[in-house]
Amino acid sequence: MLSISRTTRVFLATEPTDMRKGFDGLFGLVENVINEDPFSGHLFVFRNARRDRLKVLWWDRDGLAIFYKRLEKGSYEFPTDRTMRKLNGSTKPDVQDPSPRCEIRADELALLLEGIDLGSVKRRPRYQRPLTAESKTTAVVPHASLP
Repeated sequence: MLSISRTTRVFLATEPTDMRKGFDGLFGLVENVINEDPFSGHLFVFRNARRDRLKVLWWDRDGLAIFYKRLEKGSYEFPTDRTMRKLNGSTKPDVQDPSPRCEIRADELALLLEGIDLGSVKRRPRYQRPLTAESKTTAVVPHASLP
């Protein structure tokens, strides 16, 4: 079981990733695609094209760690998958230019790893600080109602 602090940010790469990538390859994706600091201590989650494998890159004070999970049955669904299906389908998309990353909360990562579709989760309203100009560049999944 992964124990993650509530202050730890979790970034999902929305595009499929080659699961042969190791520390250096994923490190490069964090810097160049997700546009975050790999040394921040946050979690960076990557998924393959079949959506049955995940890799999580994390800086642990003195070195990088990779967590790798392969599903024997089923697939992972990221919160951005519905938007991507709309972009490829005939319906009008919610987002014209999808972001290469999406930020979720640590508890939402636990749900995602357990196979729970975040789109089916209904949250009670809570206070949320307004977004800053810097954080507006990331596709953030609204906590009150997920897509």
